[in-house]
Amino acid sequence: MKLWTAWWDAIWLLRPAFSRLRSFMWFATVVAGLTVRTELLGVTSIVRALKLRPALYNKLRDSLHSDAVQLDQLSALWTQTVLRLFPDPLRVNGRLVLVGDGIKVAKSGRKMPGVKLLHQQSDSNTKPEYIMGHSMQAVSMLVRAAQSVFAVPLAVRIHEGLVWSNRDRRTLLDKMISLLGIVSVQQPFYFVADAYYAAGKIVKGLRDRDNHLVTRVKSNAVACAPYVQQGPRKRGRPRRYGEKIKLKSLLADPQALQSAPSPVYGEHNVTIHYRVCDLLWPAYGQLVRFVAVTHPSRGSCLLMCTDLSLDAVEIIRLYGLRFKIEYSFKQAVHRIGTFAYHFWMQDMKPLARRNGDQYLHRESLEYRNAVKRKIHAYHVFMHAGIVCQGLLHYLAAVFPSQVWSSFGSWLRTIRPGIPPSELVVANALRQCLPEFLVNSAKTHFFAKFIAERQDPDTFEMFRLGT
Repeated sequence: MKLWTAWWDAIWLLRPAFSRLRSFMWFATVVAGLTVRTELLGVTSIVRALKLRPALYNKLRDSLHSDAVQLDQLSALWTQTVLRLFPDPLRVNGRLVLVGDGIKVAKSGRKMPGVKLLHQQSDSNTKPEYIMGHSMQAVSMLVRAAQSVFAVPLAVRIHEGLVWSNRDRRTLLDKMISLLGIVSVQQPFYFVADAYYAAGKIVKGLRDRDNHLVTRVKSNAVACAPYVQQGPRKRGRPRRYGEKIKLKSLLADPQALQSAPSPVYGEHNVTIHYRVCDLLWPAYGQLVRFVAVTHPSRGSCLLMCTDLSLDAVEIIRLYGLRFKIEYSFKQAVHRIGTFAYHFWMQDMKPLARRNGDQYLHRESLEYRNAVKRKIHAYHVFMHAGIVCQGLLHYLAAVFPSQVWSSFGSWLRTIRPGIPPSELVVANALRQCLPEFLVNSAKTHFFAKFIAERQDPDTFEMFRLGT
């Protein structure tokens, strides 16, 4: 019961992002349903998990489409909530650490706006090369809990598939910078991303707000040494770029490499070799720090950081933590069901197989508004999943003993000092939800809201935890 009280106190901090209290209560209901459900079947599974009356399915679905949910304000408020809930966010040189990446989710609905043919560039042989689905970008914040590091999701948006204006020339890089502006992190931070984001647009967008980029560059990347003037200077603009240097050549001389214990998360008794060089990067036009790394089992890679004061080993450690957002995606897909929405738009023109972007600048205002309403519902549902996952991380980090005491199941190995996983926390909340609703229905606002909407035919079974 204490877990649900802490859960409610945390989610109540998001109340200002809703213009109506009823809309906030339905949003909290969706988050609670995502937490305790055992199947990933959209809104239907939420109704079943909380034993709500079947007639409330439409109200629950309509609440996700409501314009009372101020989505951008909700994202910014959630970021402030994360900083408030987690007492120990990961900091390097006094800066927070944010991680960004893209994810493509398969969707087969012919009447779902934003669905298009997508090419998956992953090297994994378990993924098909082409899928029909939604392409999204996400931002997470790294926080520490005991001996672990969590990537707490902050925001996710669908960034492909819809073209609202034929004059819109924004790329995915521009939209990622916009997403970082939406989450509104007021403190300086390092943004850690993969090689796709090693671009001048990203660096300029970050540096304009005094933030820095840590990323990997491709093996064929080229930089330039600063030009050293020899003899009297001639007329005209001073030359800046000197000799071109292929970055992979930094690994050619073994004598120039330094050795250090591997700072990669979870590795012990591993020695890496690296070389540091500050060079001019033509895409940005300024000096950046390049780190060429050789790992005994993972091979070699080329890292880049725009902060010249950051130590090379720290750059390697930060980029090694980038995989945390990949693990966060895995939990969002297979445990939370953050992307398991199935909202169709009845009046939409059906999509053809292998359809590309949907151009809306010639459509009627009514049709455009209907598409915006549906995309808003997708984003609200995904943000409910983000809040659900973040609250599971919060309870695991701050209330581990209460989680284990309410777990009510068995694990083969419980590692001391390691916070419980999302699965363990969700199971603990599921076990103590009947007690919370029965004992607090008259005194707790949220428990009363749920209890009044439960199906009386199944309430007794729910009370007994069956």
